[in-house]
Amino acid sequence: MGGIHLKIAIGSDHAGFHLKEHLKQVLDEFGAEYEDMGTFNEDSVDYPDYAKKVAVAVASGQFERGVLLCGTGLGMCISANKIAGIRAVTVQDEFSARLSREH
Repeated sequence: MGGIHLKIAIGSDHAGFHLKEHLKQVLDEFGAEYEDMGTFNEDSVDYPDYAKKVAVAVASGQFERGVLLCGTGLGMCISANKIAGIRAVTVQDEFSARLSREH
């Protein structure tokens, strides 16, 4: 498989934990460089805390992209967009993800 040449910050709340763990496996298969910024188990957490961690890391230039996972993606998106310079979107498919980068 081809490599992914971006530094990616990933984060989730408890509802997105298992999907985040799966995403890490996929990123490993592609040889991607990423950092898991939490949460690290299924214990209930406040999603804005993890949205902020990832968004600040991306806005500061430490990472080129961020991926946030929760029950719907909506809360994470709203929280991330509160950070200056962040333009987070909620996507459910490849087409939407691609278009979000083009606009």
